[in-house]
Amino acid sequence: MHKQELQFKIEAIKDFQFYRGWFMPRKWRDRKLMFYTMAAEIPFCITVLTLTGIASHNTYTSLLWADGYKNGFNSSPDESLYAAANYRPYKAPLVWSSFLTDFNLVIGVLSVFFLLVKIPLHSLHLLLPPVAATINGGSVVIYAFAARYQAGPDMSDPTHPQPGPPWYITKSCSVAASKSNIGFCMQAKSLFAVCIILTLIYTFEFFVSVRSCFITNAERDEILEAREDKRVEREFEEEVLKSPFYATTPGLVPRTPGFPPFVAQPAGTGGVGGVYPFTPRHLAFNRLGSESSDLPLRSKEVQSSPTASSANVSPDGSQTQMYFPPPPKKASK
Repeated sequence: MHKQELQFKIEAIKDFQFYRGWFMPRKWRDRKLMFYTMAAEIPFCITVLTLTGIASHNTYTSLLWADGYKNGFNSSPDESLYAAANYRPYKAPLVWSSFLTDFNLVIGVLSVFFLLVKIPLHSLHLLLPPVAATINGGSVVIYAFAARYQAGPDMSDPTHPQPGPPWYITKSCSVAASKSNIGFCMQAKSLFAVCIILTLIYTFEFFVSVRSCFITNAERDEILEAREDKRVEREFEEEVLKSPFYATTPGLVPRTPGFPPFVAQPAGTGGVGGVYPFTPRHLAFNRLGSESSDLPLRSKEVQSSPTASSANVSPDGSQTQMYFPPPPKKASK
């Protein structure tokens, strides 16, 4: 393999944009569409966080469980006490367990956190499609499990079996045995509906992200062209610095756009390979240090005018030394 080709592939691997023919996608095909879906996600994330926060610490789960037992829809929450009294193992149904309540609270916090991270990163063009696909795919999984657990069965009591979702999902809240549980029933029903909606939103965002992960041939050619231009520019700069022609020939050395030109000086006069950066500061010092400078008292030989020469000749014909500034005169008495 050619040395330059090997170096090109190594640098591309370091930049994480090209690896064995696969390119890291960085551009979105539907960037505005992602903004619209994330904007639609905001109210539902806030709602699910509010509802899960209210339901936390068993605010109404046991009340709905007991209310369903009074109507004969599910088992009784007192089964755990009977099992403990008779030294029998007992495990609460998942739909009524504290694990589901804590799980819903955690995913509500995670949803708001992911949303607060995705919007600024997407605005700054830092949210890559693979990263967004990973986040949205994980959100789809956890919300699908949350909805599945909320609609889980309760078969712990053979006399009161519940093969499908709980009563607050399948029935109207008006059938509650206690009228005070109607509000809690509506909150639990709303939480289940919001979880379904967020699952659909995250599924849509996941497919949009996956679609942007597959770049087109035009985008691949654009990346390759940018890589090739960068490599050619770097090789040109190295040839300029190592070339003896530019190092021994006075004048300006051309460089690529965006870089200041160089002044090439004969080798052995200093600098790196006889090349000096061309800046106004260097020109100013070169002019001040030259022998042909017309500034006063800056050259080695002072060029005096005829009037100055005549002023420096004494009456006896001897030439006096010129001082600058002139010595002070004696004060008259």
